[in-house]
Amino acid sequence: MKHLLLSLFIIVAAFYHNALAQRVVILGLDGFSTEGYKSIKHPHIDELFKNGVLSLTTRPVMPSVTLPNWTSHFTGSGPEEHGVTANTWTLQSHTLKAIDTDPDGYYPSIYKLVKEQVRGVKTAFYYNWAELINSTNTRYLDDRSFQHQDGYDSNYTRAIHFIDQNKKSPLLVFLYSVHTDHAGHGYGWMSKEYISAVEKADSAIGHFVNELKLKNLYKDTYFLLITDHGGINKGHGGVSMQEMQIPWAITGPTIQKKGLVDFYNSNKNTSLALAQIFRLKKIPSSWTGITPEGIFK
Repeated sequence: MKHLLLSLFIIVAAFYHNALAQRVVILGLDGFSTEGYKSIKHPHIDELFKNGVLSLTTRPVMPSVTLPNWTSHFTGSGPEEHGVTANTWTLQSHTLKAIDTDPDGYYPSIYKLVKEQVRGVKTAFYYNWAELINSTNTRYLDDRSFQHQDGYDSNYTRAIHFIDQNKKSPLLVFLYSVHTDHAGHGYGWMSKEYISAVEKADSAIGHFVNELKLKNLYKDTYFLLITDHGGINKGHGGVSMQEMQIPWAITGPTIQKKGLVDFYNSNKNTSLALAQIFRLKKIPSSWTGITPEGIFK
């Protein structure tokens, strides 16, 4: 009887651990507009999210520029709360004081929350725009890597290694590239160069996902596709629909299979979706985002 009870305990404990040990991969493409999503071929992205939820009417926070929006993705709040109002923000030099901070002076992020509430979680942050890390408290990151000159191949490879190395742990991995945005600035949104940049990103995502499948790391993984803003001509930061309407997609074990939906969504909501995936109990009262309605089973 004791052996039977012990066996049952081990089975239940293993099930409970696996239920909590969520693996989340966030794919971030800078400057990926809804206009671009609708017009450019991206078969690998389509395949990845075909059984999930896709919004093409998600709104960036204002201003529609990079650092305020990526900060909003990971802090469940807008610039009026987290204080990151421009790409020049640093912890040492900024104008607007945040309404809430962690002990090091940073606005509380999803990385902080999962580190404090999810046992054994491992976090990673891979990027190729140097300023992106400025609003993130790196004490809550287990791995981070910056690739120079808009490169992203070594970061994708490093992310695969990190996921494989920590496959028995809950994971929150952010894999970002700025080359799409820089193509827009250099040649114009919807230029042939911008289209090519999105197509290359799609190819890299396809290779990345295939590598996860080969290593048996794809099943039961949550994937998000997020961006910061769109663009018009060779810029962004304004309030045109080309700048203020972007794609947002999610798929995974507890995500509804709805395909394209039209619901209220904001970059502020990303961390609330992540909080539900990780079953977080404590959410900062300063966060102003909401969990996107109807995406979970």
